[in-house]
Amino acid sequence: MIIRRPADIASSQITPEHVYLNRRRFLKTAAAGAAGLAASPAALSALRGPDDQEVPARFRTMRSEIDEELNSYQDVTQFNNFYEFGTGKDDPYKNSGDFNPRPWTVSIGGEVAKPGDYHLEDLLASESMEDRVYRLRCVEAWSMVIPWYGFPLANLIRRVEPTGNANFVEFRTIVRPEEMPYQRTSVLNWPYVEGLRMDEAMHPLAFLATGVYGMDLPNQNGAPLRLVVPWKYGFKGVKSIVSIRFVERMPLNTWQRQNSMEYGFYANVNPEVDHPRWSQARERRLPGLFKNHPTLMFNGYADQVGQLYAGMDLNRWK
Repeated sequence: MIIRRPADIASSQITPEHVYLNRRRFLKTAAAGAAGLAASPAALSALRGPDDQEVPARFRTMRSEIDEELNSYQDVTQFNNFYEFGTGKDDPYKNSGDFNPRPWTVSIGGEVAKPGDYHLEDLLASESMEDRVYRLRCVEAWSMVIPWYGFPLANLIRRVEPTGNANFVEFRTIVRPEEMPYQRTSVLNWPYVEGLRMDEAMHPLAFLATGVYGMDLPNQNGAPLRLVVPWKYGFKGVKSIVSIRFVERMPLNTWQRQNSMEYGFYANVNPEVDHPRWSQARERRLPGLFKNHPTLMFNGYADQVGQLYAGMDLNRWK
């Protein structure tokens, strides 16, 4: 889902489009490869090669609710932040080929009535999970319009039955330095850790992505399971999730640990609060080179999520 004009917002917080691939077929679908390598945002615009033919036809004319064109499959899969595979934007695409996302087990624990190790296939096959396509804008230092495939995080949370002591949800990325080359460096403290407040995690816009463009997530996009929280900056989207814990106290996320002067826990998109090293009032829409799009409060989802932060000082709780 992407931003709607306030007058067009329906009662549902999410605009789903049911995937016509069934679950079994979806699980067997291989992640599509990429035709070429983009070294810069400018190069991305030239990448409209053979892989476009592998994208399901229904995506070819799809546009966002405010008539924005979807980014291409190449844009989405060849320009990424995934420090486990490198710090350059094209490093994850180049360096993630040895990563094996199957089989996959997610450890769920902490303040829940039903802890355990859950196989990904079991989570996807559960009758309580809904297969959906979401179209939305993700913002880091740039923005894209991406048709993610996944299911609401709230569905999983209800399934494992958190206790009254569960105030936050902590997520961790897998540690496999033999397959993730930059985990053999000290560029970050591993594993990558992120968290949400419980009411944020239960919001219908927060979801776990398992695919993009109707196909399995490629390794560089966080295969096989990643978090997407569209009203927050992209670093909240922890990838290759292997651990979900329900905790009483606010977890210390990776970038907050790395540099607490520049990164906080909430990371809500806010054009009125600058990063210490740059303005966040405008964003760069890939494959463009310039920050020529105004940044919208909560990435345009203020009507849906603003009440979560009523009374909070958003300059302090950033």
